[in-house]
Amino acid sequence: MKEIIRVLLADDHAVVREGLRGLLEQQDDIDIVGEAEDGPRALQLVSQVAPDLVVLDMKMPGAGPVETISGIKRLRPEAHILVFTSYAEDSQVRDALAAGATGYLLKDALRADLIRAVREVSAGYAWLHPQAQRQMLDWIRRRRSTVDGFTARERSVLALLAEGQSNKQIARNLELTEGTIKGYVSQILDKLGVADRTQAALLAHREGLIGFE
Repeated sequence: MKEIIRVLLADDHAVVREGLRGLLEQQDDIDIVGEAEDGPRALQLVSQVAPDLVVLDMKMPGAGPVETISGIKRLRPEAHILVFTSYAEDSQVRDALAAGATGYLLKDALRADLIRAVREVSAGYAWLHPQAQRQMLDWIRRRRSTVDGFTARERSVLALLAEGQSNKQIARNLELTEGTIKGYVSQILDKLGVADRTQAALLAHREGLIGFE
């Protein structure tokens, strides 16, 4: 006997939820256990119906998608999340995966791909739409190209910044003035395209950008 996959649908368009339900419930191993029209309702239902998989749109009212994905993983760590949305911007894909999503599929996907993605992601396997894959690869290439263009001093500052050191600590370690380090940090943030040093540190660790000397 096949193990039944308990699926929660989260999309603000009723017609999308209806279409997904109609398609997925044709499969004898998939059971739709709930529907949510926004992030807060999705979080509420996760606690109530204990899904194995949440099929989630990235554009819904209420809490942002990253907060919703993080909330789902906090409430039910064993649940997997398949983002099912219309766009695959690199930041959107990256943020969804970093927050805990296991799969990312666009709404132009073929019926067979959707069904397979549901089964694969519910089992814990990653699934990325080809466009999402291209976006992630392009983003990684851009980041690595950017870091390849860093000066030796910028690399040293980024490495120390990623360790959580303050400008004063970095200045002392590199025997430079605090004002000089502040200038380097601003250059690094600009080159990486991030807003603050915390994001730069997270990016450096997550993408392995600090393993250089």
